[in-house]
Amino acid sequence: MRDDTVRLSMVGQVLRRRWRLLAVLVVVGGLAGAGASLLFSPGYKTSASVLMQGPRQADELLTQAQVATSSVVLDRSAANLGWHVSSDDLRKRITASAAQGNVVTLEVSGATADEAKQLADQVADQFVKYSTQLLANSMDPAGQLAREQRETLRQQVVQTNQKISDLQRSVEGKDLTVESVQARTQLEGLRTSLEQAINNLNQADAATGQGNMVVMGPAARPSAAAAPTMVQFVAGGAVLFFLVGVLGHLFAARADRRLRSETEIAAALGAPVLSAIDVPDAAAPAAATGLAGKLRRAVGGDRPWHVPRLEIPADDLNRDVRYRRVLTRLGLTHGTRERILVLTADDDGPAAGAAEQLGVAADAEAVPRSAMERAEIAASRPIVPDGGGVTGVLVVLGAGSRTAWELVGIAEACADAGHEIFGALLVHPVRPGVAPSKSQDTTRRDAMAGSA
Repeated sequence: MRDDTVRLSMVGQVLRRRWRLLAVLVVVGGLAGAGASLLFSPGYKTSASVLMQGPRQADELLTQAQVATSSVVLDRSAANLGWHVSSDDLRKRITASAAQGNVVTLEVSGATADEAKQLADQVADQFVKYSTQLLANSMDPAGQLAREQRETLRQQVVQTNQKISDLQRSVEGKDLTVESVQARTQLEGLRTSLEQAINNLNQADAATGQGNMVVMGPAARPSAAAAPTMVQFVAGGAVLFFLVGVLGHLFAARADRRLRSETEIAAALGAPVLSAIDVPDAAAPAAATGLAGKLRRAVGGDRPWHVPRLEIPADDLNRDVRYRRVLTRLGLTHGTRERILVLTADDDGPAAGAAEQLGVAADAEAVPRSAMERAEIAASRPIVPDGGGVTGVLVVLGAGSRTAWELVGIAEACADAGHEIFGALLVHPVRPGVAPSKSQDTTRRDAMAGSA
């Protein structure tokens, strides 16, 4: 795990060098969002309200909300709509809640606006019918008793009114006596009884009116789909996959333990870095084969994105100069070395391209073919051949392609085969097809004339 700080420049490198892979992730994320919308999109939503007349308790309202989503109500609604759906399917699309003011609210969702409106109206209507039916069935004896009580109260009211009228006529025109005072007292008592009877009658009427329920108008037709819509799902999936791709690259870069600097590579191999060569990507053969390798190459995932690359690659003349310097440092141009083993990893395409170009440069310098021998090894389990007459090894590797333990393993494999590592050739992939200007070419030649 590296402790390098994640800078905005690294995010820019991810966007520049992995834009094709990120574009594929965006498309995949959009498709995943579209698929998720088919499962989780609420579609169109509307609501219907049912008013409960008369005084109601909070528990009673909650009970009515549960009745609204009962199997009987939903089965009757499905039968009337003719959609051939079960009550369980409808229950997933309906939510009933008790609001203030003795109102039960039905939240309904549907695939289309008309479907949501029809379902809300039908469920509200069936809820009122079923709740009224339940109340009527459970209150038949009680309703008969209430009707008898109301009739008795009405008779008491009539009798009381008659007595009041008689008393008023009997006391009119008489002097104030004990009998008249008693009559007036009885009159006031009868009036009090009348008021009490009227109150009792009103309470009985209110009790019988508790079963009255009414739908507060038809449900409104929704004008747009409820959030999150399919467009929002698609956009969210694309953004999520894009961020996961960028963050995945950054985390992989921090967790990457492959060496990039010449000092670290030389320390791990136990040999100096003889030179650094920039090789165009087009010159490096594809190491990965098969469908997976072709896909990685198509999306640009076959090259490390966090390895520094030169904006302007060297031309062929400058590369030849560097290759000749490597041959000179190996002693091949002066005949001081008998045979050099050029070692590359089987999964390092840029290194293989550089090894081929080194062979071309050796032919141009009239170096005997027997003086150089190429060998490819597996970096995970390196096995170096016991070539007879090999006096030293040149390790060709791409920058950022090997970890320290892999380089140590290569060095140990060379020592086990009895070979000495003379040095390493570090390869930097560059963008092909960018030709330097004349002034840039002159500057690069002057700089390379004094470079290592």
